[in-house]
Amino acid sequence: MQHYWFKPKRYGLGAYPASWQGWALTVGYLALMLTLSAWLGSKAVDAERHLTSFFFIATALTLVFAVIAWRTTEGGWRWRWGGKD
Repeated sequence: MQHYWFKPKRYGLGAYPASWQGWALTVGYLALMLTLSAWLGSKAVDAERHLTSFFFIATALTLVFAVIAWRTTEGGWRWRWGGKD
């Protein structure tokens, strides 16, 4: 039996958290992104020098989050128009 962490959106493309695992993944992703943003915005870091690092780390985190969400979404990701599946 497959346990899905996310459910597909009714309209459009994507999914939303539907279990504690999905919520934990989403909150963890947001916490990492906020921490990364706070690091870049801190006075101890030269923001211009670290902007490229920020971009690559943020992109990697987003890709990992999206792949996990995609693989654990009930019914997968596709464009939906609001009808019943």
